Amino acid sequence: MNKLASRYQWLLTSILFFVILAIYLCIGSVSIPLHDVAGLFLGYLTHGSQYAAEHYPLANAIIAHIRLPRACAAILAGGALALAGACSQGLFKNPLASPDILGISAGSSFAAIVAIVTGISASSLGGLPLFTTMGALASAALVYLLATKSAQQGLFIILAGLAVSSLLGGLTMGVLLTAQQYEVSEFVFWTMGGLDSRIWQQLLWPTPIILIAAVILLRHGQILNLLALGEQNAHGMGVNVKRSRLLLLGLTTLLTAMAIAVAGPIGFIGLIVPHLVRLVLGPDNRRLLPFSAVFGALFLLLCDLLARTVIAPNELKTGIITAVIGGIYFIVLLIRSQYKGITQ
Repeated sequence: MNKLASRYQWLLTSILFFVILAIYLCIGSVSIPLHDVAGLFLGYLTHGSQYAAEHYPLANAIIAHIRLPRACAAILAGGALALAGACSQGLFKNPLASPDILGISAGSSFAAIVAIVTGISASSLGGLPLFTTMGALASAALVYLLATKSAQQGLFIILAGLAVSSLLGGLTMGVLLTAQQYEVSEFVFWTMGGLDSRIWQQLLWPTPIILIAAVILLRHGQILNLLALGEQNAHGMGVNVKRSRLLLLGLTTLLTAMAIAVAGPIGFIGLIVPHLVRLVLGPDNRRLLPFSAVFGALFLLLCDLLARTVIAPNELKTGIITAVIGGIYFIVLLIRSQYKGITQ
């Protein structure tokens, strides 16, 4: 594709991004006019926070302290999950692969129930996200250690991931049996995934990690392309296959763990978004990875907007919206595949 067409695609994507973000900030149980949102941001930039708060008190209270941190959380988590999904699909040469193969969700769920039962989640604002991150990273490390000695590393990573996920799932159920009713309820709500009540302090430490990991991963698009040709071909072209695979798996794990820390275990984004982007733009990871990140952010913004407005003034959990959309998408995909098989 020529550079001019690529620039037009990025221009249209950027316009779409800012339009959806503006709609997200304006619409909710309390609607804020677009000119008030624009005036608030302009006031912050030109005269500072005190001026903006005095001249736009309602917009400042709702946008700056409620909707904007929530929007940033959606952008970070959606982009990280879609980017991790695109990378895992390229690594495993399977357009329906997901980061969950590495046991990340199972590790974070087990760590979450431990944090809830021990009271760590209640005693510290960052206790639950920190524990879930540690659990996700530890389970992924265990999966890789189990598979690292195998010649067929890709296959054994999948098998090890299934085994570790099953083990941690059983342990999680065991801990739930000993938990109090309110602890079980807290865990169930966490597993639904959501962006409600997000504040700036909760984004302080995941944000730089997501940004750094994303930048490094985006620079490895060509290496992912070479790995897709086969390990022997990639090695012949100068790629250190083992080191590159380990780095990409590590970045995938880190992005998914940080997304879970920000938004909980929201599903399907790492599956749907890269799959759709690949259908439109093709398999070149140099384009697939960045576009997947952007559209992952947009997808989660739209899902969270639906969660906030569909039964306003009450809210749905964002993970419910993504699960419903993801389920419908894969049912349609399955029916379409069966229909093609019958007609051919």
